[in-house]
Amino acid sequence: MTPRTEFDAPRCGCGGSTHPEIGAAIREAVAAASGQLAEASAEGDAAVDLAVVFVSAAHGRMIRPAMESLADLVPATTVIGTTAEGVLVGEDEFDRGPAVAVWLARLPGAWIAPVSLEYVQTPDGGMFAGWPESGDGAWPANTALILLADPFSFPVDAFIRRMEEEHPGMPIVGGMASGGIEPGGNTLVAGTRTYESGAVGVLVGGSVRIRPVVSQGCRPIGKPMVITKSEENMIVELGGRPALERLREVYGELDAADRGLVRSSLYVGRAANEYRDTFRRGDFLVRNVVGADPESGVIAVGDLVRTGQTVQFHVRDAASADEDLRSLLSARTSAARPAGALVFTCNGRGLRLFDTPHHDARCVQECLGPLPAAGFFAQGEIGPIGSRTFLHGFTASIAVVEAAD
Repeated sequence: MTPRTEFDAPRCGCGGSTHPEIGAAIREAVAAASGQLAEASAEGDAAVDLAVVFVSAAHGRMIRPAMESLADLVPATTVIGTTAEGVLVGEDEFDRGPAVAVWLARLPGAWIAPVSLEYVQTPDGGMFAGWPESGDGAWPANTALILLADPFSFPVDAFIRRMEEEHPGMPIVGGMASGGIEPGGNTLVAGTRTYESGAVGVLVGGSVRIRPVVSQGCRPIGKPMVITKSEENMIVELGGRPALERLREVYGELDAADRGLVRSSLYVGRAANEYRDTFRRGDFLVRNVVGADPESGVIAVGDLVRTGQTVQFHVRDAASADEDLRSLLSARTSAARPAGALVFTCNGRGLRLFDTPHHDARCVQECLGPLPAAGFFAQGEIGPIGSRTFLHGFTASIAVVEAAD
């Protein structure tokens, strides 16, 4: 194998603008991203392989016409984008007011295939239409999908299940568009076309690896326990005893601060991989506790559960979310320096969770950077726990771009 050189490594750049006129804002953001990309690239290497653009909903009625001409304003072979409640650029988060974020990447030797998907009903059932011809053949073993989806029209859970059947283990990282408050309120872009429903994205593989970092912002309390009786979304027994009784035991061992969190923000994490001797941070898919019955001792959670699963109670607050994100970002699995990152963070984070602004954006920079990073506040975040992808809430799901090993 020919050794990789600095000239064929992936390079990225990002730029943002808060100019009140959307066309000017896009041009300013593109210029800033292009300048940053040029500084990081070999002299004479002018190709831009991928552009991802996020536009805040505060730009209002002018969003759709501006997004329709986005491919003319952004110098890239592949362009995708979406509207959002707020955007992230570098170490800054803009969760109020007009803002545009542009992220550009040169990915030498990468396999790149844009997609625009719609869920359609057929006589044989539902199907996901819109895969490009380049996506019909064999995909590189390290392929990942970056996905931007409309929450009103695209059944992302069903899509994830379909992808698990057809491409098991392939990571999907992205977010649900948050710029619209009703069906048709979001604008998605793929190349020269805009959509108000469905999903857009890009498959990336080959010489480039997308490393997912998914921080659900929680920390475990108590110890892992096995569900010994369950029914749909209800945990009836843990370790042979009523589930609520087990929770009371955990509660009794906590300090006053954690007891307060149990009363206000209690979650159950179920192990993403049962075949482990020990469980670590990031090994659990976290779901809300939606109720409990003191008489029967049953605990209801916001997901289906089954007997035999390993679960652990979790709590969430700003300190836990900060600790979780920093820990997962710092857990490097490759010696390669990240070239850039796309950040999909929940619109319930930001100043709705943290006391200081720009938390997630600056955490990425402090743990991975400095590096070109852009993203948006999503209405649902997509990313893998273990080897399977899920739709999350209150999560930061990050696609870290690296050279493949």
